[in-house]
Amino acid sequence: MCGMSDILPQPDHFDVMVIGGGPAGVAAAIAIASTGASTALIARRLPYGDNRTTALLGDSIDLLDRIDVWRRCTSKSAALRVMRLVDDTDRLIRAPEVAFRAEEIGLDAFGYNIENRHLMVALEERADELPHLIRFDDEAEIVSPEETAVAVSTRQGRLLSAALVVGADGRKSLCRDAAGISVSRKLLPQAALTFNVSHNRPHRNVSTEFHTSAGPCVFVPLPGRNSSVVWVMQPRDAERMLALSDDELAAAAEKQSHSILGKITVQPGRNLFPLSFERPQHFASKRIALVGEAAHVVPPIGAQGLNMGLRDAGALADIVREARERGDDLGSPAVLQRFESARRGDINGRSMVIDLVNRSLLSDLLPVQAARAFGLHLLSGVGVLRRLAMREGLAMAWRPGRR
Repeated sequence: MCGMSDILPQPDHFDVMVIGGGPAGVAAAIAIASTGASTALIARRLPYGDNRTTALLGDSIDLLDRIDVWRRCTSKSAALRVMRLVDDTDRLIRAPEVAFRAEEIGLDAFGYNIENRHLMVALEERADELPHLIRFDDEAEIVSPEETAVAVSTRQGRLLSAALVVGADGRKSLCRDAAGISVSRKLLPQAALTFNVSHNRPHRNVSTEFHTSAGPCVFVPLPGRNSSVVWVMQPRDAERMLALSDDELAAAAEKQSHSILGKITVQPGRNLFPLSFERPQHFASKRIALVGEAAHVVPPIGAQGLNMGLRDAGALADIVREARERGDDLGSPAVLQRFESARRGDINGRSMVIDLVNRSLLSDLLPVQAARAFGLHLLSGVGVLRRLAMREGLAMAWRPGRR
């Protein structure tokens, strides 16, 4: 692409520019602006249109607390104190039930489940308060990496530039394309149906995940006698379930839950999306760093998607802070390599684990079923392994301020 400076001279210049207004993008903009870096956020102000939820795990809560967001939405969340896994495959070799309890590793809760729209309201509110963060209610149209900066032309005709651009613009990332980063994609033979329910029995802050031969179906607590449901199944079954009436879907959900929550009522709003893995060749290049779904797409297993995106945001903010203290060029290859190194192990490792867990559910091979059952038996019966698994699941390796 031609340099944007050839089109309009003297663009507005920032230290960092974040492109994309989802939770990971806005969190990244807030965290980076909190370091004192002049930051632009390029994202349309649109209402968050659906009722999808996220189970925010330990380090995500730490980051949101650190950037003064969590106190604004904590009352709209439900604590996740117990994670229960139930083998519901009806196969010859079945795994034992496993319950992970937060108190066993000294925590009040593993995390908190919240509707994404409530999280976004809190993020937007905090973003509007920061003196080093300027919000442009606009969209990036052309992203042009140059030698000393990245130039961005917006749909409304603005010309902006920054030493570092953060691509938080989703699966079809313009920033990723501009950086010349290729992506490997694997479409899975599964789809996820998500919806929220009310029920007449309390959930007692227990998240229950039923493992079926088509994938997991998880009932995750929300405030009151409400839960969110993520139901993974074959695409044709998901389409059929999507078309059911509220009463029919409620009956199907109650049957799948074995009535542990009592009578179920389906709330308005359903979402259906195909499952896939997407992994870029790199997470940063040409003064552009990727966060959120621009950097990784994984199935909704283990609540890792947005949690990984928030870890991207936190890690990048730490690296920007350190680079500013050193007087480094924020978009230099050395700084980008620090981000690449900080995130590669976590993203690749968790993607691999999610893939293995999902494959073990789908496989009809007896040795695979036996291995899965044995692994869950160990977790159920050996406390030290169970506690290790719980800590790793919470991504305890990264904490704000750690290098």
